[in-house]
Amino acid sequence: MAEEKLSAAQRSKIRRLSAPRELAADEEGGELNIVPFLDIVMNVLMFVLATVSVTFTATIDTLPPRAGSGARAPTAPTLGLTVLVVPDGFSLKARGGNVAPGCNDTGPGIAVPRRDNDYDYDALKACATKLKGASSDFREETGVTISANPSIPYQAVISTMDAVRNNEQGEPLFPEVSFGIAR
Repeated sequence: MAEEKLSAAQRSKIRRLSAPRELAADEEGGELNIVPFLDIVMNVLMFVLATVSVTFTATIDTLPPRAGSGARAPTAPTLGLTVLVVPDGFSLKARGGNVAPGCNDTGPGIAVPRRDNDYDYDALKACATKLKGASSDFREETGVTISANPSIPYQAVISTMDAVRNNEQGEPLFPEVSFGIAR
């Protein structure tokens, strides 16, 4: 058998295939380049931090609504003030009866009507102060029940609570607020 001579192109191809191969720059040691990934993570993190809204919460001390209990009747007369927040203003009940308009007597009607299409919290505070000062038996009473129609805005209920908690001088008036259930 005669030896066949290889052409120059064949010899070049054999040299190329048999030469040790050098690794490309992006294939070195199987390491991953995580810089682009970290860039994306940092951008997302900055976006989240910039768009998070800070929420402040406040607490209001109240007592939950309670059903009638079998407790003994109080020995001293109590005021038993209840403020009903209705669309027309404030209806007050004290000692089991309705407070008449103007807070001067008992009778039907809205005790403190709305003024200028808004609730009159100053008149409510004055009325609650007047009712508490009506008798020395009511001086130690600190509880009030607030009830509102479902259509009343939440802010109106909170402002009503604030109005009856303290009098004009900042002294406690009715700091213990309970919620009543509208029926």
